[in-house]
Formats: sequence, C-alpha cells, structure tokens
Amino acid sequence: MLPRPAPPRLIALLALLCCLVLPAAAEEPAAGAAPAAQPGGAVYNIEIIVFRATSALGAPEDWSAEAGARNVAGEESASGAAQVGHFVAALPSSAWQLGELESRLRASGVYVPVAHTAWSQTASSWGTRAGFTLQKLGIEVPGLSGSVFLERGQWLHLGMALTFAMSAPPQGLGAAPDTPFIINESRRVRFYERNYFDHPAFGVIALVSPVQGSRPPGR
Repeated sequence: MLPRPAPPRLIALLALLCCLVLPAAAEEPAAGAAPAAQPGGAVYNIEIIVFRATSALGAPEDWSAEAGARNVAGEESASGAAQVGHFVAALPSSAWQLGELESRLRASGVYVPVAHTAWSQTASSWGTRAGFTLQKLGIEVPGLSGSVFLERGQWLHLGMALTFAMSAPPQGLGAAPDTPFIINESRRVRFYERNYFDHPAFGVIALVSPVQGSRPPGR
C-alpha cells in the first residue's frame, strides 16, 4: 500500500517550522560507546507547545480514523527492573527555547497555541508509560486532559496520551461540540530536535534536551 500523502495542515506546519533555524540534533552513541544512563538517573528538560487548528485545511478528513492510538517508536526492549521517572522541577519561561515558534504559530492565523510549558524529569523504563498529568505540568486548559511520558529503552522516547474536547471545534470539519479528539502516540526523540505529534484538530510540538550540557535558550 502506498503511503498516504501528508495532509495540508501538516505541510503548512512544516513550512512554518522550516522558517526557523533548527539546531543540529545530538547524535546517538556510536557502537562501542559508553552505555546510556539508566532510567531514573539522567535528568532531561522537556518543553511542549499544545496548539489547535482554527479551521479545516484542504479536503475534509475522517477524524475518527486518526484519533486512535499510534506508536511509531519502532522496536524496543526493556532491561533490568522497571523504574518510574521523577518530576524534578518546572522551568521558568526565561529558560524556554520555543518562544519564537509559539509567536509564529500565533501569527499564522491557522494555529492557536493553547498551552506552553517546560519541566525537568528523569525517564521511566521503556513500556511503563509512566508519566505526569497535564495538571502536574501546570497546564489547565478547558477540555484538555491526559499525560506526557518520557521512557528510556535502548533509545529515548517521548509519548503523549491526550484528549481534547473542544466546545468549538475547528470550522469546516463537521465535528460536534465537545467531540473528544485524541493523541496517543510515542516516538523516538533526539536531543534539540523538534518533534511534532499530529492530529487534525490539535497538535503538540516538543523539544527534549539533557540538563547537563544543555544549550542556552534560542541556540
């Protein structure tokens, strides 16, 4: 089966992202390098922007077909005893690195940022899906609920299990008020690389970086 073409909303967002200078992603350890820190040890900074679409882009889509669970992280395996990540601290806005991107989203007229936050935490073991609720992360948006989880197996993965029931869904899609739209996805991440969690109604842009040796904001 041929891959489905990228939806217009995703093409538009990718074009917006390309207007920003993307910092180089940190390389994964090469073969023979020292093993990665075990879950519960290394501390990571995570920054996310949650945004919603203002109206349908392009042809109408089957929302229900895209609301189910997806996991594009690839094959993984856990080793040793399972560990649960620990919340370390919320990060002040002065340490955020996606401020310019939020401004561009807001100015686009197509996407509306509804939440922006950042925090430090350790990683849970792969497969535990142990994370933190949006309320714990300081996000209080009507109709938006769920959790964000960071897992370490062979690689580092960031996952979202979010539900957004909007009182006024994006125009042109025929969705009734308070329709629950869902992002349930986990993907492998690389340091300093922006990751996009996609859904027709709303989306999340996330940035993960190590606390030790983190780059200054905007770099």
